[in-house]
Amino acid sequence: NLKLLTCLHTFCLNCLRKNKPVGQCPVCRTAIPQASGIPDMDNLLFTNLQARLKVYKKIVDGVDLFCDNCKKAGEFWCSKCEEFLCTKCFESHQRYLKRENHETKRVIDIRTRSARDVLKGIMRTSNLSCSNPTHKSETASIYCKTCCKPMCCICALLDSQHAAFCDIRSETQRRQEELGTMSRELKQKRSSFEATYVALQDEAARLERAQQEMRELIRQRVEHLVQLVRREEEELLGLVEAQQEQGRRELARELQHMEGVLRRMEASERLVEKMSLYATEQEVMDMQPFIKGSLEELQRLQPAAAGDQVQPRDFAECRARLQAL
Repeated sequence: NLKLLTCLHTFCLNCLRKNKPVGQCPVCRTAIPQASGIPDMDNLLFTNLQARLKVYKKIVDGVDLFCDNCKKAGEFWCSKCEEFLCTKCFESHQRYLKRENHETKRVIDIRTRSARDVLKGIMRTSNLSCSNPTHKSETASIYCKTCCKPMCCICALLDSQHAAFCDIRSETQRRQEELGTMSRELKQKRSSFEATYVALQDEAARLERAQQEMRELIRQRVEHLVQLVRREEEELLGLVEAQQEQGRRELARELQHMEGVLRRMEASERLVEKMSLYATEQEVMDMQPFIKGSLEELQRLQPAAAGDQVQPRDFAECRARLQAL
């Protein structure tokens, strides 16, 4: 069930119904004017070609070639009647239809010819039917330019309103030539579209190359930045470690000094306590000046002021470099 779209692409009815989105050509996305998404125009050319090719394949394969009248072996094919004929029916066919311009060929002759030649022969011998439904059996040999319809001789004789008639063959030839002229003009115009298409392809390729180059540049720059950051990380960690080690040594010295002072104070307290409890007068007289000197020295000692104490490291330099980074 072949349908011809306005873009001149051909699809069967099932494919058009399944196509998403509906209402567009599946190939070129040209809009289908019908609201249902199904074109009104049937592709009669392709439909008829399919039917003729089916007959040709049947002849070539030699399957079910029986006379359509008496069911004997079919040895002839009439493209006008679209029937296979045996020898006897062929003789009757030729006798009764000799004035009807029916061209009948031997099946064996058709089998030796190519499909292209057979289709061309059928096309040349096929006749056009009258557009009047009541004259379907009549051959249309006249074309009315006013109605733009083919008609038989009877219709032409009975038509008293229209007189602009011409031979149907000349009208068919004119239409074929008109299509050929338009096709040649489109072929000339096609070169400009092809040039534009090539230019767009080149632009797409250039854009792809530019994208790849930019990606590579970004990767390189980021890798370089990562290396710089890693190097800065190592330097900052080293700086933190050095400052921490320096602060640790200073604090250790202060702690050691404070610990020594506290131990001296504890020792002095114990010694004075023991002197008051157990010392003889002779021991007091001999040792008091020395102990007094040591105590006076301890009394002169003062804990470091708030501003003089070892301050905890806040790593200000590291913070500034991190902020700058």
